[in-house]
Amino acid sequence: MTSPLRGHRAFRRFWAGQAVSQFGDRVSELALPLIAVGALDASTAQVAGLTAALWAPNLAAVFLGAWVDGRPDQRRLLVLADLVRAAALATLPVAALFGAVTLGQLYAVAVVTGAAGVLFGNAYAPFFARLVPRSAYLAANSRLSGTRSAAQLAGPALGGALVQALTAPVAVLADAVSFLVSALLVGGVRTDRPPTDGADGPDGADGAVLRRAREGLGFVLRHPYLRASLGCCTTVNFFTFLGFGLTVLFAGRELGLSAGRIGLAFGLGATGGLLGALGAPALSRRIGAGRTIVLGAVLFPAPIALLAVAGGPVWARTGVLAAAEFLSGLGVMLFDVPLNAVQAAVVPDRLRSRVSGAFATVNYGVRPLGALLGGLLGTVLGLRPALLVAAFGGSLAVLWLLPSPVPRVRAPESLVPLDLPLPSGGGRDGAVRAAR
Repeated sequence: MTSPLRGHRAFRRFWAGQAVSQFGDRVSELALPLIAVGALDASTAQVAGLTAALWAPNLAAVFLGAWVDGRPDQRRLLVLADLVRAAALATLPVAALFGAVTLGQLYAVAVVTGAAGVLFGNAYAPFFARLVPRSAYLAANSRLSGTRSAAQLAGPALGGALVQALTAPVAVLADAVSFLVSALLVGGVRTDRPPTDGADGPDGADGAVLRRAREGLGFVLRHPYLRASLGCCTTVNFFTFLGFGLTVLFAGRELGLSAGRIGLAFGLGATGGLLGALGAPALSRRIGAGRTIVLGAVLFPAPIALLAVAGGPVWARTGVLAAAEFLSGLGVMLFDVPLNAVQAAVVPDRLRSRVSGAFATVNYGVRPLGALLGGLLGTVLGLRPALLVAAFGGSLAVLWLLPSPVPRVRAPESLVPLDLPLPSGGGRDGAVRAAR
């Protein structure tokens, strides 16, 4: 079967930029905490604060998405986001050269790079829809997700080698360079369709950002596909982050695994994500995209329960950890790849960024809350019961999907945007079209 992306040079250029950036991100994910712990002797609470600082900008995503929808060319915003992240990260090796790295600087870098990441994510949605034809949504999401899984598989080893050879602050420079490469590649991408102005025109003169943000959130909550997927994503994110912060702690304290064995198990488990990203389009064609999403929604959180019953010799405990990570990685890609394609198909062009922003504010905003609750439950109930709560609660997320039209979707490209009238009267004329 001929790939719908065959000969699509613009997508390949964009894909290459994202691949470089993803591998660079894995370096920073390892290096930033190591700077805090190794160079600055940060406490557990201070390291947790660093993670919170990175995610905090997502709480403003609904407003940033509303602003992005009023910009005439989202490609420029993608490039700007990459350049801002490169500049922020580059301050760390410069400060390290003079022995001047501080915890406050780390927090500032986390906030700036997090905010730039939110900007990139909001500008990405409309840009992707112009770059890729509808018939290629699944294939394109599969390749992008596969690259992310490959980075998660090999990136930590690359990051560890760079940190060991160059020290953590200097290794961060690799991520800064990766964003420069991404900016160069994305900046050269030309789409077949011209940029789409926002609903209020390129300068947004006819409407405030707050109104657009309210419209975006209202559209998501009234849209049958988006409302169900947001409820499912938010629930599964809350509970998986409840367990995410406990997994390494549980593997080390309760299972008695060394850091090397934990790293080996995580590396083996990451192959599940790669397999899921590559196999999601084929499975979607066989059983339908909607059923694949439902399967992934259960398979993503449920394997956390395996950890709670792990025991036996050290090889068995290591194997259970690897199996849980493998199945969870497989599940998240079976969930994400077709769901991203469905969302791209049903959102009107003029609303893509504000819908993306509203989605991110709710979906990602619950992650720190889940992590905090996980710490509380782990302290009060113990690690094993807390992991069971995470697995059971996360699996219940599928209940958002079952009564919705999502499970009945066969092919995302057959869907059409449901152009609901906006509550402020900003909806365009024309019949409301339901997705087939």
